Amino acid sequence: MSSPSTVTDAPVLQEAGGDDPPMPDGWRDGGSRALAALRAELDRIDDALHDLLMQRAGVIEHVARAGKRGALRPGREAAIVRRLLARHHGSLPAPTLMRIWRELLAGTTTMQGGFTVAVCTAGGDSQYIQAAREHFGALTPLRAHRSPAQAIGEVSAGVATVAVLPLPSETEEPRDAWWTALLHKDEPRIHVVGRLPFWRPRPEGAPDVQALVIAAVAPDASGNDRSLLGLELPLEVSRTRLTTALTTAGFETGQIILRRDPGAPAADVLAEVEGFVADDDPRLGTLDTVLRRPVVLGAYAIPIDGTAA
Repeated sequence: MSSPSTVTDAPVLQEAGGDDPPMPDGWRDGGSRALAALRAELDRIDDALHDLLMQRAGVIEHVARAGKRGALRPGREAAIVRRLLARHHGSLPAPTLMRIWRELLAGTTTMQGGFTVAVCTAGGDSQYIQAAREHFGALTPLRAHRSPAQAIGEVSAGVATVAVLPLPSETEEPRDAWWTALLHKDEPRIHVVGRLPFWRPRPEGAPDVQALVIAAVAPDASGNDRSLLGLELPLEVSRTRLTTALTTAGFETGQIILRRDPGAPAADVLAEVEGFVADDDPRLGTLDTVLRRPVVLGAYAIPIDGTAA
């Protein structure tokens, strides 16, 4: 049997073009037979991979019949990809492994029920659609919308499973601050469950927009997460005082968005904190600067930095 390093030699890679690669001088006697053997070995490996994929699909069918949670498990998916990347070696590029498994996970999620993605294109920016395709599969049904409210409405109505929305910023117009709607905990309750893109650095031509994924399910922990808290504050509370209160409560803070919209009776805050925070986290009840108990708007698996992989 040929070794893995032999299988990736240049003559085999050239075979993908469809034509036989030119034989170097000195290979003409035994080269054709050697190349045929290598191709046969690739066919055997392809068949074995296919067999394993079909076995995996069978296990997914059993999970779908036995499991209590829905098919959407973004934290579990992130943990799978991280584990595979940690054991990966050889010349196959890590982004290729990512692409293979993202398509595989998209396909097996679809096996467990219909799956549709709603995308807010934020003024017609097609990169949000490209980012959704990259993460949720090239052939997954996708519906584009110009406003975040439309995309969220599709998730609330059950028309879409998830929505891809622009990453919030402090300078956006009130109508674009879609996260403030999640403070009300309407039914079905919508949570942030993911962040895109999940892999960096981005190759040339790849979508590089920053987005969050929302769904009508609670997020699941991946083992390396950040959570998003929604808070309502008196208008006079400063950013410094809020940060101090969060730190005193035991939260390690990241980005904090503070909105004091004209005519609003209170300030709205989106605070990013390290770790996976659940609704019953006791730290949420210790903040004395808020008007009501903070709302856990969701959590996401921290994206992978390929430069450190």
